[in-house]
Amino acid sequence: MPNTPLALSPIVAGMWRMAEWQLDVPARVRWIEQTLELGISTFDHADIYGDYRVEALFGEALRAAPRLRGRMQLVSKCGIRLRSPEHAYRLNYYDTSSAYLRAQVERSLANLGVEQLDLVLIHRPDYLMDAAALAGTFRELTSEGKVAHWGASNHSPAQFALLHQHHPLTTHQVELSPLAMQALDDGVLDQAQQLALRPMIWSPLGGGRLFSGSDPQAVRVRETMEGIATRLGISLTTLAYAWILRHPSRPYPITGSGRIERLAEAVAALDIELDAQDWYDIWTASQGHPVP
Repeated sequence: MPNTPLALSPIVAGMWRMAEWQLDVPARVRWIEQTLELGISTFDHADIYGDYRVEALFGEALRAAPRLRGRMQLVSKCGIRLRSPEHAYRLNYYDTSSAYLRAQVERSLANLGVEQLDLVLIHRPDYLMDAAALAGTFRELTSEGKVAHWGASNHSPAQFALLHQHHPLTTHQVELSPLAMQALDDGVLDQAQQLALRPMIWSPLGGGRLFSGSDPQAVRVRETMEGIATRLGISLTTLAYAWILRHPSRPYPITGSGRIERLAEAVAALDIELDAQDWYDIWTASQGHPVP
C-alpha cells in the first residue's frame, strides 16, 4: 500500500480539452494559478488527451512555474492505444501489458516534467488484461517512486473487483450526470461505498448537453433543473454539481471547462446540499417516470 492516503480536491479540474483552449504558456500558468486559488488542486489527465498533446502542454506550464507542482495532485490515465498521425495502429484498442503501461507512465512523467504521478488509472477495461501481471507492474512502478496510487476508470464492478483483488485500488472514475445515471443502477457506486473508495465523476454536465440538448430527456431535465436552480438562487451548473455531490459515495466531480467562471460555479456546489425531493425531482425528469 502507498505510505500516504489519496487526497484529491473536492472538485477536480479535467484537462481533456486543454489543447482546444489555445492558451500560450503564460496563459496556461495563470489558468493553473486561478484554478488553485479556487481550491481545485487536482488535475485529471490521460496520455491520449488532445491527441497525446495535453500532458506536454501542461508540463510546459509547470516548467515555467515549477513552484506550482507542490500545490497540486496530478492524475493520469493510460491503457488506450489511440490511432493518430504518430501512432499508426490499424484500429483503436486497449493494452494493459506491462511494457505498454510502463512506457506510458514514463511518457506521462516526461511530458509533465515530474518525478511522480499521484494517481494513475487504467482508462478502459482491457478484455485481455492479466490482472495478476498488471498488479505486478503496479507494484514495480510504485516501488520505483513513479506512481503513488492506482485506480481504474469505466470498469464494471466485477472488473474493478478483479483488479482490486490483486492490488489495492484507491478510486474508480465513472460517468454520472443528471443525463447519464447508469452508475446509480449498475453497482459501481454501491461498490465504491462498500469499499470506502470515493469515485471520480466524469462529464457531470453531460458534455454540455444539459444546456443545449434538444432531445426530450435533455429538455425535461433542463426545465426541471432551471426551476430548482431559480428557487435556490444558484446556476444550472452549480445545481448539476450539487446533484452529484449529494450521493453518499462522496464523489469527486471532474470539470471540463477552461473558463474559470465555470470552475467557480462547480466549487459553489460544495456549499449546497439538496434535499431528497429536489434530488429525486431531477432523477424523475431524467428517467421520464416516477420512482416505482
